[in-house]
Amino acid sequence: MASNSYSSDASGRLDAGLPANVLAELARIGPIWKQNVPAHAARMVELFSPLLAYCPKGDVTVSRALSYGPHARHLLDAYHPAQARGAAAVLFVGGGGFVEEERNRSDEIYANVLYYFARHGVVGINMGYRVAPEAQWPEGIRDVEAAIGWIRAHADELGIDGNRIFIIGHSAGAAHAAGFAYGADAPPVAGLIVISGRVRADNLPENPNAGKVAAYYGSDPSLYEARSPVALAGPESVPTLIAIAEYESPLIDVYCLELAYRLAEAKRKAPPFLQLRGHNHISIVAHINTPDDTLGKAMLAFIGDPHRSAGKADALL
Repeated sequence: MASNSYSSDASGRLDAGLPANVLAELARIGPIWKQNVPAHAARMVELFSPLLAYCPKGDVTVSRALSYGPHARHLLDAYHPAQARGAAAVLFVGGGGFVEEERNRSDEIYANVLYYFARHGVVGINMGYRVAPEAQWPEGIRDVEAAIGWIRAHADELGIDGNRIFIIGHSAGAAHAAGFAYGADAPPVAGLIVISGRVRADNLPENPNAGKVAAYYGSDPSLYEARSPVALAGPESVPTLIAIAEYESPLIDVYCLELAYRLAEAKRKAPPFLQLRGHNHISIVAHINTPDDTLGKAMLAFIGDPHRSAGKADALL
């Protein structure tokens, strides 16, 4: 049952922070996250979906399944703040391991990200995109480019400032988002937010998604360096905020740190970077729009001034 206000349950006051049962499950699963990523990801969806149903939606209008291209997956959901005029916009590119994609992992998850931004006056747009093996590199990047083109073409009716479009990518979606944002031929965007992004292609044995990576990037690992977003980071790269969880899927945190280093080296200034203690690869997105507001506030501050430094990432537990 959805509501536009926080509620409470037997585990404790929701409006005072995450419920005790959620914190306990995060603490239990975190240290064993890598042992069974699919099962633990499903558990996070199961855990956070009912919680998000009670979180605020605000005075937000949602326009669903807007077409931005010819493919059945070329659809957008737009979340409009009341009376948006000259607002910033975020395009959210969700994950799926390059071979799966749903604009929403549940009725609440992924939508929660866009509701959060719309509640704070930022137009939120959630995109679908083509996946492997039908669509291989660089088709995900091209889909992001097409979605950005659609947003620019509809800026007036969306009530946005075309110079204040940001892209947020999670997991595999961050590879597509960063590939576009850092690409030499890409039209400029105001900034990029990478959340637990698989920003380097690899087929290493320690990567449980190696087969999925190969399905998108190809089976020849000699091509992976040039196709990886980290290789595109340079002095002229758009401002970037990077966030990782304490408990990541294998190598995600390593590659996000590499991206931060490459940007810092190229720009001679470290990019804003947060590690959310206690969170995992899915909860880092699933918790957005709950009372745990560390990442949300950092993203809003970045959108307000993408050249600022990130604040301290407070511990979750």
